[in-house]
Amino acid sequence: MFVFLLTDLFFYIIILTLLSYILYVRKTPDLLETWSYVFKNKTGALSVLVLSFFMIIALSDSIHFKNKVYDENNKKYTYTSEISSLLDIILLPIHENSEKSYSSPFSSKLYSKETVKIDKDIDKRVYPKLKYKGNHNLYSEKNIQNIFITIIISFVKTLFICFIMYLIIFYKTLFKNFKKITTYFLRNKFIYLSFFIILLIFISLYDLSIQYYVLGTDKVGEDVLYKSIKSIRTGILIGTLTTIVMLPFAIFLGIFAGYIGGFVDDIIQYIYTTLNSIPSVLLIASAILMLQVYMANNPIDFENVYERADLRLFFLCMILGLTSWTGLCRLLRGESMKLREIEYVQASQTFGLSKVSIIIRHIIPNIMHIVIITVVLDFSALVLAEAVLSYVNIGVDPTTYSWGNMINAARLEMSREPIVWWSLFAAFLFMFILVLFANLFSDAVRDAFDPRANKNYE
Repeated sequence: MFVFLLTDLFFYIIILTLLSYILYVRKTPDLLETWSYVFKNKTGALSVLVLSFFMIIALSDSIHFKNKVYDENNKKYTYTSEISSLLDIILLPIHENSEKSYSSPFSSKLYSKETVKIDKDIDKRVYPKLKYKGNHNLYSEKNIQNIFITIIISFVKTLFICFIMYLIIFYKTLFKNFKKITTYFLRNKFIYLSFFIILLIFISLYDLSIQYYVLGTDKVGEDVLYKSIKSIRTGILIGTLTTIVMLPFAIFLGIFAGYIGGFVDDIIQYIYTTLNSIPSVLLIASAILMLQVYMANNPIDFENVYERADLRLFFLCMILGLTSWTGLCRLLRGESMKLREIEYVQASQTFGLSKVSIIIRHIIPNIMHIVIITVVLDFSALVLAEAVLSYVNIGVDPTTYSWGNMINAARLEMSREPIVWWSLFAAFLFMFILVLFANLFSDAVRDAFDPRANKNYE
């Protein structure tokens, strides 16, 4: 039975909005030409590929459902209270079993010694072997050889998948225009080679994770790689859903303040100046504490812990959105003040067009490049904000998979002896990749939408 959490519905709206914008760009020659520069830029094309893989993972983790089980007492099927996602099914071979405690990456033993009885009166301190991974090599007894063979097999799988995709995409013209297709591939070889490498990395990690704990295990023996992948949805939602909340306030208030001016401008300036004067961390902390009090006083409103955690994630996105629109609002106010003095806007006023028509026809299209650039730049800042807020225990729910919770848990792990470093490293690595390529994508978007930039990428 499919289950729609609150954040799932909004994430679906984000995906539909993105697809609608892509269709709109395809029908608008000017926008299509501008966005084509992003893909002509090698950095921009690579960033789009990486971010697309992250979005696909987040989308698969947003398709939730309840499992059906057979009740022996009532002789009928019932649904469990546990909620799973499509990503959980895909990653089931990775996380279906847990070890006793910590184990380092690619290790075959636990990270701490335990006392084992060798004889009746003899005890010995040893590193116990792992139960489920690390000691079950498929292709070779030696770990290095087995890892190498696994990567080779993953390489063959990737080649086969890419070949099947090639046949599906070009099945109509495969034999008729083979030379033309080859020329097309050679011209765009960087994009296809990048796609192949990214797919190879994902398949290799999946195949290796069936046999090893690639990034080790945490305190309760859970696979750290699985936790890192599950945290992608939280990072994407924090970046995108917060932006959706922020945009209406920033766009409409900024335009009205800059274009209409006067008393309206004074009120809007007073609002965002007052909001900027409130420390955002204190505002977020107070809002989260109020939500926790509400959930504690009304436990009957929540069927399970998943709904409680999802509501807290949604509420955090709302608070971040309500506190982060002021910067973009100021930018749009200044740009609208400049645009209202341009000749074609003044000519529209002379011909009797209403202010709403002028805003829709002239102001909004000429400020969208600022909106797009700012949104992409703010995305990475919001992902980092979630990690900081979770670190101080005012972020997402502790039961939610997030990089911030992983970093928060790593505080004690870094102080133990021997040091457990891989949880912090995994959270840092995944967050670094997402933020890095989001920033690279924002640079490509900025160059594409900047009329003064040199757009000759070929």
